[in-house]
Amino acid sequence: MNNEYELKTDLVTFQQRVNQFIEQELKQYSAHHSPLIDAMAYAVLLGGKRVRPFLIYATGRMLGVSLKALDHSAAAMESIHAYSLVHDDLPAMDDDKLRRGKPTCHIAFDEATAILAGDSLQTFAFELIAKDPFLTDLQKIKQIQSLAKAAGAKGMCLGQSLDLISENKAISLSELELIHRNKTGALIVASVLMGFNLSDYAQDEKIKNALECYAKAIGLAFQVQDDILDVIGDTDKIGKTAGSDESLNKSTYPKLLGLEGAMEKAQSLYQTALKALDELPFDTRALKALAHFIIQRES
Repeated sequence: MNNEYELKTDLVTFQQRVNQFIEQELKQYSAHHSPLIDAMAYAVLLGGKRVRPFLIYATGRMLGVSLKALDHSAAAMESIHAYSLVHDDLPAMDDDKLRRGKPTCHIAFDEATAILAGDSLQTFAFELIAKDPFLTDLQKIKQIQSLAKAAGAKGMCLGQSLDLISENKAISLSELELIHRNKTGALIVASVLMGFNLSDYAQDEKIKNALECYAKAIGLAFQVQDDILDVIGDTDKIGKTAGSDESLNKSTYPKLLGLEGAMEKAQSLYQTALKALDELPFDTRALKALAHFIIQRES
């Protein structure tokens, strides 16, 4: 890695890499000529920063794993994330009409097709890992376990459920953090661990603990910044309807801490992430740069 690390270069490189990989893998379904396949591609290739694949690639690379051994896991993670957004946007949940500056999947297609596209992206993710030719069977099981745990009733789905039942209710800061450590943070932690799992250091608890500490901090910081942008962001920049949390009467960090307090919270989490990485004897510049990007982003 060059002495002058450029986050933008890696963001673009990893984004293009995972997009091309997903696009290629989706071609196996193209013979069916179904709106379902079009909706899957629309949802997963719609755009986005690809933060979760970045974390898999950057963590794995830092620990000596080849990028080709990370492709299936990165694509699987992005597919799970895309499925979660499709379902999150549905009328029964957040009822959003705009995602990444474009109509949400159920608006671009229809509600039934969107539900099926989300379901199919979820199964597609596990199929990708199961057929990864670069992993041992034990590594495949570990990756599937990490992803399934983070995406299900102990992670993202739990967080979404808690988020939905908290609408129109006054909740505490600790309750809000529980929601977002699961809804947003679980997949971010899993992304870092899925890069770690494939390395020669996969049995080193000290390295694992430091990476988990980093990932938990940036996962929460990501949501804090999302809440801040929902208040001060511009719809055209953030790619979704600004003020949507307020319209649903959701508790947010700015609502509980004030806007300045929420910004201080994001900064504190950023410092926690940096401190965790300082414990590692590796080149952590990519992970540090991403942490800074998360709290400075405008979309």
